Amino acid sequence: MDMSQRIATATAVRRAAEYDLVELLRLRALLFDDLAGDFFNPATDDGSWLDALAVVLKDQLTADDVRILVVDADGGRAGDQGGGLAACGIGTIEQRLPGPHLPNGRIGQVIGVVTDPAHRRRGHSRAVMRGLLDWFQEREVARVDLHASPEGEPLYRALGFTAHPDPSLYWRPC
Repeated sequence: MDMSQRIATATAVRRAAEYDLVELLRLRALLFDDLAGDFFNPATDDGSWLDALAVVLKDQLTADDVRILVVDADGGRAGDQGGGLAACGIGTIEQRLPGPHLPNGRIGQVIGVVTDPAHRRRGHSRAVMRGLLDWFQEREVARVDLHASPEGEPLYRALGFTAHPDPSLYWRPC
């Protein structure tokens, strides 16, 4: 067993609960602080997106087509005031129309795997991803998509992700 397997095995991943909301907001904000580029600009300055995120996350914590996984910070227990979260990741499933390359039309999307800088390089993101991939397999998704940061890409490739053959475009209404 190599070191990465031992670390991932030792990392306890659990489904997020309502008492994790403040920490989930903190980690999501951290994720966007780390991202740069035209896609994320201009950002809202007033922080109102965090209020909207809190409402959506609270609803999605128990949704059938969403899985939010977390790793508690070292020394902390779930729900402890001082412990907080070390990492989180979100997976969603969308039902699209079936086709020859998507037989059941079920697509998974990994959204925002993030680890607090004080807890990086301990296998937390890998453990969260393995948990999400297991969930996607249980739910019989035909494909899982994600957008990788340069720092995260080696992990995702090691887990079997490859470049998507379709061009990716986006449109934003004014």
